[in-house]
Amino acid sequence: MAKIQAQKPCGKLTIRIVAMPSDTNPSGDIFGGWVLSQMDIAGGVAAVQHTKMRVVTVAVNAMTFIAPVKVGDVLCIYTEIIKIGTTSITIAIEAWARRDKMARREKVTEGHFTYVALDDNGKKCAIEK
Repeated sequence: MAKIQAQKPCGKLTIRIVAMPSDTNPSGDIFGGWVLSQMDIAGGVAAVQHTKMRVVTVAVNAMTFIAPVKVGDVLCIYTEIIKIGTTSITIAIEAWARRDKMARREKVTEGHFTYVALDDNGKKCAIEK
């Protein structure tokens, strides 16, 4: 059964970056690890903005690559907080590629990332509500 894509991104635009030739895999597509790292950065930004605390990635709970990212695409990453626990925050992250000189937008990746709050000594601590 084919998955129906949303017509527009969910969440808040958190970062944008241009996919460059140095980020390609041997097939000429943008390396999935590069996309994953951009999503992790965006999730970390969203977690810090919400908690006002130091956070680190503790898990990538789900990750789906939907379509390749090409050199020259503008990767737009959207974040939405879906759960706040005692010490952790889970964020839904969508990556969309702006293609053809920004004329077309396509969802390329989605995932759920969990971050844990740390105190000044690097120990897990409660998120202030």
